[in-house]
Amino acid sequence: MHYKNNGGPNIILMIDDNPTDILLIKEAFALCDGNYEVCAAEDGVYALEYLKQHGQYNHAPRPDIILLDLNMPRKNGFEVLGELKEDLDLRSIPVIIYTSSATKEDLSSAYYRHANGYIKKSVDFDGCIKIAKSIKEYWFSTSILYEP
Repeated sequence: MHYKNNGGPNIILMIDDNPTDILLIKEAFALCDGNYEVCAAEDGVYALEYLKQHGQYNHAPRPDIILLDLNMPRKNGFEVLGELKEDLDLRSIPVIIYTSSATKEDLSSAYYRHANGYIKKSVDFDGCIKIAKSIKEYWFSTSILYEP
């Protein structure tokens, strides 16, 4: 069950500086049953502008979930996660860390900052499809998402 007032697409904001990773996730969600729109921000600064609807993002849709890479220029994923979870208007958006790192330190730091999940990036497209289907099954089929 998914609570959405407008009946529109499920919005996923992917915050990642790697265009290939963004393309793979977009393609993987295109193969999932359902209506998904994957929006992208190439670094943490753009992500926060998107989420706060500043500048070029003044009409950006509020995401239902966020896929957040940790290693990015200008503002890394930990900084973005910290700012999101401190913001009263944004903290309810589930943030799933989606990164190539699986170190104990990164896991600990992400969950300490209130990440809602942690997924290690796949090295191939089949793995990306499995990840997209898992996200779809949990976040868009089982979980009830909050929308203000």
